Amino acid sequence: MRKTTLPLALTAAGLAVIATLPVAHADRGRGPTDPATRTRVAELAQRAVDAGNPGVIVRFDDGRSPVEITKQAPWTTKDHRLAATDEFRVGSNTKTVVATLVLQLVGEGRVGLDDPVGKWLPGLVPGGSGITLRMLLNHTSGLADFVDDPAVIDSVFGTSRKKWTAPELLAAGTRLPPTATPGTEWHYSNTNYIALGMVLEKATGRCLADLVDQRIARPLRLKHTYFATDATWRGGHATGYEPDAAHLKELLPPDAPEGLAFVGPEHDGHVDVSGVDPGWGWAAGAVVSTAAEWSRFQTALLSGELLAPAQLEQMRAVVPVDPAAPDGAGYGLGIARVPTPCGVVWGHVGGIPGYLTKTYTDDSGTRSVAVVDLTYYGGTAPKADEANKALETAAVCAMFDKPVPAS
Repeated sequence: MRKTTLPLALTAAGLAVIATLPVAHADRGRGPTDPATRTRVAELAQRAVDAGNPGVIVRFDDGRSPVEITKQAPWTTKDHRLAATDEFRVGSNTKTVVATLVLQLVGEGRVGLDDPVGKWLPGLVPGGSGITLRMLLNHTSGLADFVDDPAVIDSVFGTSRKKWTAPELLAAGTRLPPTATPGTEWHYSNTNYIALGMVLEKATGRCLADLVDQRIARPLRLKHTYFATDATWRGGHATGYEPDAAHLKELLPPDAPEGLAFVGPEHDGHVDVSGVDPGWGWAAGAVVSTAAEWSRFQTALLSGELLAPAQLEQMRAVVPVDPAAPDGAGYGLGIARVPTPCGVVWGHVGGIPGYLTKTYTDDSGTRSVAVVDLTYYGGTAPKADEANKALETAAVCAMFDKPVPAS
């Protein structure tokens, strides 16, 4: 399987395509933001739904007061009335949490960024003496992505209920051929964060779910942010959907395996994948949150509440996603730096069945934005993809309190 077909993948293109696309009309919003801006973002949210997204949640805060907008397709209301406060799976945004935990331990002198992973996980990572924790954090380790192992695919689609262990996921990634010599190239790999999660547990003697709760959720008073250990939701959640087998086939590349289909309740050409266990993503993608709480986490992180200045500086030391564009998107330690039409943002993109989330802050952690699409594959259809990019651009510009770019 290619990363173009699988969730939890973050490609160079995915980081760089906050497109300058059109805008337009209104819904329920709040705060002092210019009404015309709220109207434009709301219309783009509706356009995203009209283009094929089952639903979207948009939240942006220009530093004065947040604006929250939800839109959903009429056929989804029989399952759930979407609310801006709904929980959703953040997918690869989980990596920012894991990186924060690692850097907290670095600040406490319990681990070192230049520690070889072999020191913490002896014998589990081939060539582990030459791969540092820093390389794992910024995706320059050269380790292949465990999501590309066919053995994992059935769990991604929900056709298998196998409970993957972290060592099994690590083994799935490390038995694939390396993508590059360690420390030489940026290649996004979920395997890196499985290894980091295991290092965290070994260094602290605590499970990852407890670390997220004790070091992130409790200090920030996040009641709906947690590391999922199964498919159970703790609060009201947004229903995530994927295309049914017939429609999914139209979106997959020609080299995708035959017979791929999501498992879950089906209606209106879609599959409700909210009950698929995200455990196969573990430290690479199992966190659940809400738009407001995730914005709280990211603003706390970028403003220095969670990390000492030295560690925050280390987190923001980026490597180019595309060596041919050194001034373009860059990836630091669990966080990306992305230039947009309205300013530079810091954050991540997360994709997991049923949910595609784009969450960013400004450089100081004062402003924030979250755009949540209630589908991963469905949002890759050309019409939906274009609408999603336009919505993301508009929300980021609204965060900066700047005019939304015209067509």
